[in-house]
Amino acid sequence: MAKAAKKNARLFGTLPDGTPVYEYTYRLGELSVSVLDYGATVTSILYKGKEMVLGYDDLEGYLNGGAYIGATVGRYANRIAGGKFTLNGREYDVGANEKKLGGHLHGGVCGFDKRMYSVSRVGKETVFSRRSPDGEEGYPGNLDYSVGFRLDNDTLIITYRAVSDADTVFNMTNHSYFDPGLKKVGDLVLEVGAEYITPVDGRLIPEGGLMKTEGTPFDFTVPKRISDALSAEHPQLDLGAGVDHNFVLGDKGVMKRAARVYSPDTGFMIECFTDMPGVQIYTSNCLDENAGRGGEPLKKHQGICLETQFYPDTPNRPDFPSCLLKAGEEFVSVTKYKFKKV
Repeated sequence: MAKAAKKNARLFGTLPDGTPVYEYTYRLGELSVSVLDYGATVTSILYKGKEMVLGYDDLEGYLNGGAYIGATVGRYANRIAGGKFTLNGREYDVGANEKKLGGHLHGGVCGFDKRMYSVSRVGKETVFSRRSPDGEEGYPGNLDYSVGFRLDNDTLIITYRAVSDADTVFNMTNHSYFDPGLKKVGDLVLEVGAEYITPVDGRLIPEGGLMKTEGTPFDFTVPKRISDALSAEHPQLDLGAGVDHNFVLGDKGVMKRAARVYSPDTGFMIECFTDMPGVQIYTSNCLDENAGRGGEPLKKHQGICLETQFYPDTPNRPDFPSCLLKAGEEFVSVTKYKFKKV
């Protein structure tokens, strides 16, 4: 039975309308995770005394920052071309909030990252839940969804759940910027269990088909420094100003290791496992925040995002693994982040 979860919470700040925002912190051994009830936002992951994610000191940073740092994003994470898709013969306009590229990004102007959540404790899991009403940001169906956080040894387990009363599209992920090193993405060693990416056009929308990574800077099937990719010449790197691509993992529902990130400087490693068909690897190419944690600015290539997901623009791409959530069906997906010191 769900219980209120305030005993592990502290007041983090107050929204402009007076709503209090709490930060919930849970610890197990040498792993500690903190999450806000605003945006179901991960503010901190401490492992063996090392902060593993970028963040801000106060609520103002999360309200005014434009980089989705630590946030739960949806109803559709990543991009939808032109902010439109057709479902059951009807066109839906979910808006083009990414003005420079003309597309829909991470759920729209007021996506899941900008909403308040109810918080409950279910067994060992802390569950952040809410209802996204029919028509919110243009999406169909009343969607009851949640994101659960649970610690297991040195692993953070995130479980996404949803059910809708009408057919809809659904793709939720976490947008933490991981930093197992010294805020230098190029120095990290990356391994990705994918032999293909979905190449993009100038809008960062999949242009069609798959691109084999072998022989390209995107081949991380054998571990290599990210700087080797970022310093290479390739049209896809130019489009994203770095790596900002969906890596193809395999079937939905099958748990597999998506990525492994290691810092030779600190010895810390993060392994990402998921049952989703893709993972968006983003090397914080556009990160530009004046004051992150400790008042230090957050700049380009200081963190890496491992966003487990359906592919970008899937609502417009019947050839991609389907993101359709049919009325009454339950969506469940699990992503795990395992932390090590090697």
